[in-house]
Amino acid sequence: MIREPAQVTIDASGQVQIPLGILAEAGLDTGSAVLAYSDGDGRIVLRRLTDAIDDLLHGEEL
Repeated sequence: MIREPAQVTIDASGQVQIPLGILAEAGLDTGSAVLAYSDGDGRIVLRRLTDAIDDLLHGEEL
């Protein structure tokens, strides 16, 4: 089941809290290592670090 998007706010220190339900839906748990990068204007991507490394080793694009 895909949840509705959740509105979050960037705080004064530049941090964002992502609801646990969204992380769980993406297969991520607390303590998971993720890679964060910009994917264009207004777009940020979080990837499981191990998935990103596997893609690099196999010549796939992030």
